[in-house]
Amino acid sequence: MLHPVLLCGGSGTRLWPLSRKSFPKQFVRLLSEESLFQSSALRLSGDGFARPLVITGSDYRFIVTEQLQDAGIDPGPVLIEPDARNTAPAILAAAIHLARTDPDALMLVAPSDHVIPDAQAFRSAVQTGVAAAEEGMIVTFGIRPTRAETGYGWLELVGPATEGTTIALKRFVEKPPRDLAETMLAAGNFLWNAGIFLCSARTMLDAFARHAPDFLAPVTAAVDAARVDLGFIRLDPAAWSAVESLSIDYAVMERADNLVAVPFGAGWSDLGGWDAVSAEMRPDGQGNALGGNATAIDCHGTLLRAEDSGVELVGIGLSDILAVATADAVLVAHRSRAQDVKKAVDLLKAKGAKQAECFPRDHRPWGWFETLALSDRFQVKRIVVKPGAALSLQSHLHRSEHWIVVNGTARVTVDDSVRLIGENESIYIPLGAKHRMENPGKVPMVLIEVQTGSYLGEDDIIRYEDIYSRGQGAKG
Repeated sequence: MLHPVLLCGGSGTRLWPLSRKSFPKQFVRLLSEESLFQSSALRLSGDGFARPLVITGSDYRFIVTEQLQDAGIDPGPVLIEPDARNTAPAILAAAIHLARTDPDALMLVAPSDHVIPDAQAFRSAVQTGVAAAEEGMIVTFGIRPTRAETGYGWLELVGPATEGTTIALKRFVEKPPRDLAETMLAAGNFLWNAGIFLCSARTMLDAFARHAPDFLAPVTAAVDAARVDLGFIRLDPAAWSAVESLSIDYAVMERADNLVAVPFGAGWSDLGGWDAVSAEMRPDGQGNALGGNATAIDCHGTLLRAEDSGVELVGIGLSDILAVATADAVLVAHRSRAQDVKKAVDLLKAKGAKQAECFPRDHRPWGWFETLALSDRFQVKRIVVKPGAALSLQSHLHRSEHWIVVNGTARVTVDDSVRLIGENESIYIPLGAKHRMENPGKVPMVLIEVQTGSYLGEDDIIRYEDIYSRGQGAKG
């Protein structure tokens, strides 16, 4: 039985404006009706696979379980990192957790935001590495290179990269300059490093003990003192704060001597930029990749994506341009500058632009809301509540609210009063009143909320009761 370990904490800033900290690329439907996270989980499910163990941040915990359930996958353990510390501590925490019940459990560690179109071919590659993993090896899955890529790390093998076999790994190569990448591409014994590993929990713990022992005590303490919260496993913040932020490659892999590689050549992308997304969208005969309400006229080698149904994006006479439009932001860049999108996000953060990290649509465990209009003293929102879901019992210090139900039925609590509000009915929530809305029906409930007051921030929430056990603050 293989235990998938899905790393699910990245923010994907190179795919801004579609990927942002509040809802990063692994949860986005970039290429199909499945999110990248769902595709990753489905690829590592079925016969021979245990329920996935997911490592993520607190803000994403409900998105993880909802997307797994929507994909028909029973969520396994979900470890919550108090804050992101790169891949080494996350993978070690997973190994410690698995070893508590079965030290010989085989853990298949994979990022949750990669694209592997041929899932069956990848499962076959995984099976190729099982015997070596059972014998105490760390198996890494290397991608057969198709170009002299300078944005990836590479793996040097002791022999030719023959698929269907395990081959001893000679060394890791950092992101190379162009001339070295071209040499490695021609050599035939180099692969791209995909960051996917297979080994037993015991082998991973032994590797940390030998090569990165300073991680063991604080990560073990964080697991030992973890708190179970609605089925989530919250690693202890105090212990976790003492953990160094470091990748698994630097901490362990580049020092280990028990590594083998399985070559994989059936297609892979880490979607590390909009140029990579364009390639996966199957461009037309002119090299144009179009998404949503996008139209190209006399364009060549151009990506045009309109990510909002109310936006029409038209390109005329463009060559090698990336243009991505959402409801609140537009990116226009030359294809050669795709990796500079992260710089734009940093600049937007520095100037205080909310578009740097947040979407107009904000996901919550009960559903979602989006801002339709915002000014100094008022805000208009559309709120969608899932069947059977409920917002927390809360109050505000700085705003009052009007609610108008436009679809479904809301059960509304205002102080000591509880009543049902149907379509085209409204209710007023005075400043300071304890209130809650619930959806007792079988269909999504939609309402329009009009807020008025001196401060309209999401952190103006005092929670008294919450079925999702959230704390205070915007998301809790």
